[in-house]
This record gives sequence, C-alpha cells and structure tokens, in this order.
Amino acid sequence: MSNFEDADTEETLTCLHVTVYHSGKSHNGVFQSIEFYNREKLPSGEVVKFGRNSSICRYTFQDKQVSRVQFSLQPFKQFNSSVLSFEIKNMSKKTSLIVDSQELGYLNKMDLPYRCMVRFGEYQFLLEKEDGESLESFQTHFILSPRPLLQENNWPAQTPIPEDGGYSSYLTPSTFPTEIDENEL
Repeated sequence: MSNFEDADTEETLTCLHVTVYHSGKSHNGVFQSIEFYNREKLPSGEVVKFGRNSSICRYTFQDKQVSRVQFSLQPFKQFNSSVLSFEIKNMSKKTSLIVDSQELGYLNKMDLPYRCMVRFGEYQFLLEKEDGESLESFQTHFILSPRPLLQENNWPAQTPIPEDGGYSSYLTPSTFPTEIDENEL
C-alpha cells in the first residue's frame, strides 16, 4: 500500500518540448552539446540560456553566427495560475528573435505561448509546453527535425510527431491559430 501512496503524491513536471531545425548540412556539429530525445530536469529558479558560450549557456550551438548568449527562458508563475509559464528574452545585440510573428530586439521579452515558433538566423524552434503540477522544477525535451519546421513562412508548420503520438495528445484545437489575414487568401 505504501507504493500506491507514494505514487499518488508525486507531482508531474511541466515539460517544454523543443523541436529544433537548422538549415546547415551538419546538424550534429551545430547541436553536438544538446542531448536529444531525453528529458532533462531543471530547477524552476534557473534562467535557461541558449547561445554559443558554454560557460554561460545551458544549451549551446557550435556556430559563430550565434551570439554568446542568444536568448533566455525564465520560468515563472502567473498570479492567476497554478502552473509554470515561461518568459523568452532576446539577449543578442546583433540578431532579432522572431516569436511567431513578433520581432524581439535586444533585451525585449514576452510570455511564451503554449505553442510557438521561435526563429533567428537559420535556426527554427517549435516550443510546446505541457503543463505539470510542480513549481519546484520542470523538464526540457529536445527533438531534432530533419525538415524545416516553417515552410515559406506559412504558419502553422507541419511538425514531426513521434510514432507513439508522444506530446501531441496535450494540444487542443484552441491552441492553433484560427484567424487568417486577408492578404493570405
């Protein structure tokens, strides 16, 4: 009975699924420091930095076109929420960060939607948040896409879905854009 009680009290962790794509021919070189297809547990007080400098950034890209610190993700809790949210901030002085269609200049930040496309240079990231109960920690889960996530700037992009259905089950129709700009018709 003790195992049942322990399992019942264990909190689930919020997971940030990050599908990445780079147009360069050598994905392995650019992303060699990222462990794909495994979940990594991080404390919710940590600001997670992405960039070229391995002594500052948790996730590094072996690419001289990337800033020492390109962008950061910071977990936080909204006043009216019981789950973790994330804030994304552009840390690059030379490159804008595009979150869906919003351009973030140096030190601009915004709340990360549940599902969004983040782009800079030749990099594309599809970020999808899966809510959990814990406020103490969260997980990251990186997936490498062999194909561009964004085709000719038409959103939403077709995203690779793991054979077991993986993280697609928590996406609801309300998380997908429903408005179409008149110019796109």
